[in-house]
Amino acid sequence: MKISATLRRLALLGAMTLGAQMAQAQNLFAPVARVNDMVVTEFEVQQRQRFLQVLNAPGSDRDSAVQGLIDDRLRAQAVTDSGIALTEEGLQEGLAEFASRANLTLEEFTQALEQSGVSRETLRDFVSNSLAWRELIRARYARQSSVSEDEINRALGNTRSTGSGIRVLLSEIIIPAPPQRATQVAALAERIAQSKSESEFSRFAGQYSATASRGRGGRMPWTPLEKLPPALHPILLALGPGEVTAPLPIPNAIALFQLRGIEETGAPAKIYSEIEYAAYYMAGGRSEATLAQAARLRTQVDTCDDLYGIAKDQPEEVLDRGTKAPAELPQDIAIELAKLDPGEVSTALTRSNGETLVFLMLCKRTAQANAEVSREDVISTLRQRKLQGFANNYMEQLRADARILMQ
Repeated sequence: MKISATLRRLALLGAMTLGAQMAQAQNLFAPVARVNDMVVTEFEVQQRQRFLQVLNAPGSDRDSAVQGLIDDRLRAQAVTDSGIALTEEGLQEGLAEFASRANLTLEEFTQALEQSGVSRETLRDFVSNSLAWRELIRARYARQSSVSEDEINRALGNTRSTGSGIRVLLSEIIIPAPPQRATQVAALAERIAQSKSESEFSRFAGQYSATASRGRGGRMPWTPLEKLPPALHPILLALGPGEVTAPLPIPNAIALFQLRGIEETGAPAKIYSEIEYAAYYMAGGRSEATLAQAARLRTQVDTCDDLYGIAKDQPEEVLDRGTKAPAELPQDIAIELAKLDPGEVSTALTRSNGETLVFLMLCKRTAQANAEVSREDVISTLRQRKLQGFANNYMEQLRADARILMQ
């Protein structure tokens, strides 16, 4: 997470309005969500929002803050079950490193947060949860995250490598799965995963998929493997032609892919260092009226910058524009962006339990300058991409297995 260099100024400005906001708050410790046997409180939600606002970080809207705290509860439980425990020394080092991103000492950073109404405990919980989760993922997936020589050579574009860029020919099905239909959709997805032919899978796609490809039976064009989410790479490479992935849970939906073809391109695989995208959130979910509004909006925007005019005078949280490394993208966002060229749009995704449509636009992809990257850097990048992919999949599994009740 990048921290704004103007943290001190933001903290002082935030302090001016904090008193009024807190004075109006009622039932600060009332539960907002229950996660298995754990509770997320209103106080924690307000603290998380304020914390992210002061850091000038994305995800500071209320819904994102609640979901982030729910995920924190699941991570914490997984860490506890694993037996991993942070040392106080390790935590203090992590806190100091976090503060250093704002060019502040830990004490200066903590004081600036407190002036803005963010408690020391909020910072400590946020950092300790992140550190412990990282240790769990490293321990759990250390063996699977090893990097082969062929992978390194492909990433560097080394022509002496026996490997080369890979592209895949897929068919896709993404089925909306709001909470009230989650069990029904999961059963349907398991049935689709048993498809024995391309024609059978295509029939399912035409009937159930929410993507633009449903009219083509879910068929996608040839796609470079590196454009797809890193977590999908080992899953797709393990398939034979005609085989279907197990159902893959993503926010508010379940995804399945059928491999129709795979081939080496003869060109080295390209590594993307950053993906920039914009998400404009539209009330109404996948209702006919909202989809029609989104279709009209497609004709009005050519670039991500155009969305600022569309979102003008609306709440700040309706437009989310960000730049992330490929492995840091939410998996459902990454799947949709893989199909797009800059300026193109997807309306396949929803948020808020299906009540909000995501108008998703790819702004640009930034290729990593391989010639300037050392072999050690490539190894580290590839390993982190694999670990992030495993972490995303594990998090989706934890969400699917959890009992989550919004209050």
